Amino acid sequence: MNVRRSAAVLAAVAVIGAATPAAADPSPSPSQAFPSALYGGTDPKYDGVWRQSLALLAQDTVGVQPAAKSVEWLARQQCADGGFASYRPDPTAACDAKTMLDTNATSAAVQALTALGGHDDVASKAVGWLKSVQNEDGGWGYSPGGASDTNSTSVVIGALAAAGEKPDQVVKGGKSPYDALLKLALPCGGDGDGAFAFQPDKKGGLAANADATAAGVLGSLGKGMVVEPGERSDTTCEKATTPQQAAANGAGYLTAALTKDDGHLMSALAGAEPQPDHGNTADAVVALAARGDTAQAEKSVRWLEKNSAAWAAQSGPAAYAQLIFAAHATGTNPRDFGGADLVKQLNATGPAPRTAGETKAADEKDESGSGSSFGIWWFVGVCLVAGIGIGFLFSGRKKKQQP
Repeated sequence: MNVRRSAAVLAAVAVIGAATPAAADPSPSPSQAFPSALYGGTDPKYDGVWRQSLALLAQDTVGVQPAAKSVEWLARQQCADGGFASYRPDPTAACDAKTMLDTNATSAAVQALTALGGHDDVASKAVGWLKSVQNEDGGWGYSPGGASDTNSTSVVIGALAAAGEKPDQVVKGGKSPYDALLKLALPCGGDGDGAFAFQPDKKGGLAANADATAAGVLGSLGKGMVVEPGERSDTTCEKATTPQQAAANGAGYLTAALTKDDGHLMSALAGAEPQPDHGNTADAVVALAARGDTAQAEKSVRWLEKNSAAWAAQSGPAAYAQLIFAAHATGTNPRDFGGADLVKQLNATGPAPRTAGETKAADEKDESGSGSSFGIWWFVGVCLVAGIGIGFLFSGRKKKQQP
């Protein structure tokens, strides 16, 4: 997902002519002061909402209650129209035409806040915004109005599903998100062999992309970032006329790619020496597990257990979240992931989670209503009534004592 996000950011930046993420300083300077509620210590300009959402969603997945201020920070990043930007340094300042809203950040926030609960209004507005910027082909690009891509369309599908929507019924121009994904799926045979492309090239051609394929499998299954093992179906590559067949074709492509390189995917950045791609391997594990291809998913998660520690430490909270999602999807213990406690490592990148005592106290506070203005005024009202009753009592006694 982190590589997916980088690709999406680069695509969006290329469209608007802004500076690329690579130009950003990866570490904060002494003069920089990032919000204390934020997870991760690097510049959040391009991924603040994304990594916060993944961190909170991963904590919820393993039964950890995130710090209240971290959840509130995420909710306050929303603009008035419902969309989220990648990061807003000052959430009290109103969003304007210069605010770069982001379908990926918005969708990740929806998935996190829906799972955590208590922010239905925020999630509902975000879903409304996502529907308003849907493309005529049924899909979404990284930025509103941008050409549909597999990754963005799939993460939006995950958000819609998390919010209780039926993605196949979210239609624009007579097309649903699944129609958009089917157009981005490669035919069987050749190098692509059922994979998904990120986007068509300038000539309309499609090139297989492992990262997009992992996203496309999840999207075609109508799944978000957190999945349970699904029911496996035939993996024979056939012409994809349904989302389910597209998912099966994509899963077959991923399995072949993972088998080829000893259980992991390889990066394919232009001009760079190919290296193991930990993030996309974790995404592939989740996608395969969601479709029930557990044998390959478990082999690849074993590779991640042995080889992902340095990558996660360098990449930060979103990477730890990806590994937790992969562990969860395969029934692997995230607190003993190749000897590492992913939950502890993720928690250490941000504010300390709420303790069991704090959670219980907050629940009791909510149940009693003492934490709300209604509860306070109810209590005041009871006291006033009691005071009036006592006044009448004393008054009666006094009258009886008079000669």
